[in-house]
Amino acid sequence: MSLRTALLTGAAILALTAPAQAGQTLTIGIGTQDTTTNTVTAGAVIRELKLLDKYLPKTGKYADITVKLDWQNFTSGPPVTNGMMAGKLQFGAMGDYPLVVNGYTFQSNPDAKSQLISVAAYNINGSGNGLVVHKDSPYYELSDLKGKVVSVPFGSAAHGMLLKTMQDKGWGADYWKLVSQSPEVGATNLQEKKIDAHADFVPFAELLPFRGFARKIYDGVESGAATWHGVVVRTDFAEKYPEIVVAYLKAQIEAEQWIKADPKRAAEQIAKWTGIDKEVVYIFLGPGGIMTVDPTIKPALVADAADDARVLQKLDRIKDFDVAKWVNDSYIRKAYAELGLNYEGQLSSLTNYEVRGHDSFCKTAIAEPRKAGQIWIENGDIAAYSSPKCTLAAFNDLKRKGQKVKVAYLYDTTLGIKLFADQAFYAIPPKGGDATPFLVKKDAEAHAARIGGKVAGFDEALVAVGAGS
Repeated sequence: MSLRTALLTGAAILALTAPAQAGQTLTIGIGTQDTTTNTVTAGAVIRELKLLDKYLPKTGKYADITVKLDWQNFTSGPPVTNGMMAGKLQFGAMGDYPLVVNGYTFQSNPDAKSQLISVAAYNINGSGNGLVVHKDSPYYELSDLKGKVVSVPFGSAAHGMLLKTMQDKGWGADYWKLVSQSPEVGATNLQEKKIDAHADFVPFAELLPFRGFARKIYDGVESGAATWHGVVVRTDFAEKYPEIVVAYLKAQIEAEQWIKADPKRAAEQIAKWTGIDKEVVYIFLGPGGIMTVDPTIKPALVADAADDARVLQKLDRIKDFDVAKWVNDSYIRKAYAELGLNYEGQLSSLTNYEVRGHDSFCKTAIAEPRKAGQIWIENGDIAAYSSPKCTLAAFNDLKRKGQKVKVAYLYDTTLGIKLFADQAFYAIPPKGGDATPFLVKKDAEAHAARIGGKVAGFDEALVAVGAGS
């Protein structure tokens, strides 16, 4: 860093740490990742609905201060950390591994530390990160990629997933040719078959198959580690303006409530704001979605962050890092209390909101949400069904009646993870009549072997189910 740059950065930080005076403007930099669906309740939804404006304090020391919100959008976490270190951002939203690196990086910062103040969304089993190949690829498992070119955004949650998987399997760093590519570059190179596989974070392992040129062969759930995104804040800002930190978290809580109140509308709006297809937004954030939207800082996620730190330490990417010291749940607890909400009750729950209602096709209640299905009808509603069989049969019935279907959703039979029905593998019994969906081919093969059946794709599963009952 040049002397001039150092002086300018120091001046920026000094301006930040000095309390704003009456008549002054306080600029707050917020680093978001709009296309990372996990972070929308900490970024895009708050920004577009102006929720932080709603909760900003306006009395006392804030009565004569003008607050300017400087929203800055990034495609991954590391640039957010750079902005926070430079004093240009006070808040940042990012995935689990980048969060740990953020906290570790700030340890040596003489001006401020960073603190984890909330979670945006999580999957306790690890789904969200994933690895995809081209749809015409002959590869179906990670071991098929030995010696092949695999791209991933370095420093991302998906990179962490790969590093952990390699450690767990005892694979050396040269097992495959790992290269760093952003989601946009990786997607283009995969589509053009310039690389063999691309690993990425939310939503790209679902988005690229949805857009028709990729196939997922590995899901983060197979790594056995949770995946999540959260929010960090610079301590110098938080200590000067704790009321603004609490206001931000109130806005995040309302953003979660807004999504759950009408998930279809939310998916449509978020798609307009972020450019991510609404059907993909819905598979993550809709009822029973891949991600659980919940700002409380779960002990299991703190433990996962400690595991992430150990993975990075083994690779000599970071040194010692005290995760527990980095976590500060006082602000989110205060936000819950001021909104009259039960923080402890939510903290102890790992329950997502689920698919509910009545199956109008099979004429029965939806008793087991993680065995249910949904169909998004073109220019219509999202209808729910009680089972994979009823969902596929209803799909056939809608087609027979000439109704267009945007997409159908089912759940992986083993793990309960929401799937695009046309991307699933199915185990078909010998005489047909049913179809059991799976996320990865090897699980479908194992189930098919147990029932003496076969593995099929979506079209064959529709034929096997037929009109249903």
